[in-house]
Amino acid sequence: MNTFRSLALAGTVLAGLAAPLAAQDTPPSPATVVATVNGTEITLGHMIAMQQRLPEQYRQLPDDVLFNGLLEQLIQQTALGQSADGPSARGELILENERRALIAGEVIEKTANSDVSDDEIQAAYDAAFADAPTGVEWNARHILVETEDEAKELVTALEGGADFAELAKEKSTGPSGPNGGELGWFSEGMMVPEFENAVKEMSVGAISEPVKTQFGWHVLKLEDSRQKEAPSLEDVREQLTDEVRQQKIEALVAEVTDAADVTRVEPGKIDPATIRDASILNQ
Repeated sequence: MNTFRSLALAGTVLAGLAAPLAAQDTPPSPATVVATVNGTEITLGHMIAMQQRLPEQYRQLPDDVLFNGLLEQLIQQTALGQSADGPSARGELILENERRALIAGEVIEKTANSDVSDDEIQAAYDAAFADAPTGVEWNARHILVETEDEAKELVTALEGGADFAELAKEKSTGPSGPNGGELGWFSEGMMVPEFENAVKEMSVGAISEPVKTQFGWHVLKLEDSRQKEAPSLEDVREQLTDEVRQQKIEALVAEVTDAADVTRVEPGKIDPATIRDASILNQ
């Protein structure tokens, strides 16, 4: 919504509060006339279409305020439009672009809102997860310190019964320290090789010997491990539905564009910088 529209609508809100609405004698339709300006009709359809394009903050207004505000807005626009000799050359071009974008948008919206069958979702699931990587995932904690001696002292303290999480909060220099050294679940390739290799050799609940990486010295605790599995279809149904619809949109755009008889300006014939020269519209 442009600034003029916003200000005009805001300015009519209070006036709209005092303007009573006429009782409806017949069922409303898009052709129901709500006002005329020098003989030009403004219809309920115009108002509904404008309401749908409003920012959410305006759409939350009470019905009577919104109705009267939109009606006043359309009356003002109609009167101003009648006072001109028609749109400028620039205005005509904008209208052509807006019409083109509106119609194209409606075609895409129809496809975006189309039903997606269970077979299509199953096919999308199979394509996405049939060859999904499997393997082991680990859940571990670590304490990061600067020297091997510090790491050895941590191992001794842990073997003596110290709490790993509390020790991580106190001693770890890594970003996970405040969280007790918790790293969450990770799989192969997500950690540096030295760290990953150490975890692979550990049993659940075990504490590692000091492990050196590019970041310093680590002491690890393996909290748990599990077999990595693909998500269930139901867990990703919504995501897959959106992906199928997006694929349909892309296929539609490609189909109609490929079928069209398109010619393009030869490369280099027009300087790309000219699209920034607004003075050309005044020629």
